[in-house]
Amino acid sequence: MKPLDVAIVGAGAAGVAAGRHLAASGLAVLLIEATDRIGGRAHTAFGDGLHFDLGCGWLHSADRNPWAALAPELGFQLDRTTPPWGVQFRDLGFPAADQHAARAAFARFEQRLREAPPGSDRASDRLDARDRWTPYLEALSTYINGTELEQLSIRDYLAYADADSGVNWRVSEGYGRLIAAAAKDVPVALGTPVSGIDASGRALRLTTARGEIEAARVIVTVPTDVLASGGIRLPPRASDHIDAASALPLGLADKIIFKLSDCDGFEPDTQVLGNPYVARTASYHLRPFGRPLIEGFVGGAAARELEADGGAFAAFALDELAGLFGSGIRSRLKPIAQSRWGRQPFARGSYSHALPGHAEARAILAGDVDGRLFFAGEACSTQDFSTAHGAFQTGLAAARAVLATRKARLQV
Repeated sequence: MKPLDVAIVGAGAAGVAAGRHLAASGLAVLLIEATDRIGGRAHTAFGDGLHFDLGCGWLHSADRNPWAALAPELGFQLDRTTPPWGVQFRDLGFPAADQHAARAAFARFEQRLREAPPGSDRASDRLDARDRWTPYLEALSTYINGTELEQLSIRDYLAYADADSGVNWRVSEGYGRLIAAAAKDVPVALGTPVSGIDASGRALRLTTARGEIEAARVIVTVPTDVLASGGIRLPPRASDHIDAASALPLGLADKIIFKLSDCDGFEPDTQVLGNPYVARTASYHLRPFGRPLIEGFVGGAAARELEADGGAFAAFALDELAGLFGSGIRSRLKPIAQSRWGRQPFARGSYSHALPGHAEARAILAGDVDGRLFFAGEACSTQDFSTAHGAFQTGLAAARAVLATRKARLQV
């Protein structure tokens, strides 16, 4: 094929955002995607006549989220129903008084994080061992960050907490479908893993499963664990980026979807917690969008353990739900889908967190190499990491940087 102006490695939210902007600028652009679909860690799946998001599902900070602004333009409907975690859990094994105490414990913990001395950056160091809600705080971290507090940078966590507007909406047709639809005017090569990028010549040369591709500039948007693993051989001058990716590992959060044969007793868009008194537990979104579904969500070490056995998550979730609703619930539930993000070779996890002492790695990863090799993705965002809108913003920033370097060189 003819040399490209820009090759974009990875057709997730960042790659799509970059591709849209550059294609609209008239450049020869190609989105190069290793898998057979567009969307990356956004994936709307189908089962038993229903659709659901196995990846990101919420438009976080929706009042300033570019995907929320783009959705109506592409014919998608926004659902502004209050998320279930914004109200009380169902009072099943978690009395209202205990819920209030648990939320108060979380508020105290966040305050201790904000008051941590400059030399302290490990979130687990701010736990109060005497507090009965410590397991609850660990469980929340696995949902929010995909990892336990021992692996979490305080500075990094607070950077996101300060940026979150607290407005959360959904896409009725699916977040994954929205991101895929946004790529409609961008050339895409699916099923084309990139294994190396060579910067020794005038053009950058990408080695792919379908042959070599040349491009004047490249934007890499793949997840950090793929970069850190050496899944793509990068030029020697990108060694700092590989180190930064290693300091920004992906946590893990997985979903399991059950279909309900009888919705009696299940109020739409409510939530229960499997066991609020232990760290190894899942949360359950009951009847999202009013559909006959239950969406289970588990993170961190528990998710990795449950991924190891194909049927373990379903059995675990059924046990927790039976403990909440009674054994009769088992006959009303049918597992129809499950994510295993840690076992997807081109993802290897769900969303990034900075290891203690490495919050600055995000800015390093977002830098370019010689004005020719650029990076984008949720891990490159210093405030909106772990989100599809953070990925969008970094993809757009990389695209604009590409255009700026082209303009500068044309003027020389």
